Amino acid sequence: MVNAFIAAEDADFFQHKGVDYKGILRAIFKNFLAGRIVQGGSTITQQVTKTFFLTPKRSLIRKLKEVAYAFGLEQNLTKEEILALYLNNIYLGNGAYGVEAAADSYFNKRVEQLTLAEAAMMAGLVKAPSRYSPVNNLKRAKDRQAYVLTRMTELGFISQEQREKALQIPLK
Repeated sequence: MVNAFIAAEDADFFQHKGVDYKGILRAIFKNFLAGRIVQGGSTITQQVTKTFFLTPKRSLIRKLKEVAYAFGLEQNLTKEEILALYLNNIYLGNGAYGVEAAADSYFNKRVEQLTLAEAAMMAGLVKAPSRYSPVNNLKRAKDRQAYVLTRMTELGFISQEQREKALQIPLK
């Protein structure tokens, strides 16, 4: 579960100090090319600060506060504590806040009972829970799951064989 979320949302989570400058520059570049916001540059730490301390309203001031709070959070909590806050409070659609609620809502299971395929599907929900919900659009959910599994493979969290097996499992 942890590796699926890290792969989907913040591959450098355990290396950075709360802000990923390369990620921000990449997002600015992609957004500029697209002429609209198509990608965010927030780390998991920044997402936690936004959830607990700020509003979701997009503005430069909010983004600067998010960065400042992220540095503070990283100084006062361990990476594991930040990740626990994130995983236990992130909205994953279908009325579920946190991975335990989402595991129950989507699969009628506890988190520790999820398969790799199910964990990857849930990690894929963060970007847009309604859009990638298997309840609303199974094809989009499978496409996003494939993205997460591919990222997990690229980062060395799983093998190509594990990825292929997980992709073959139908989501129920």
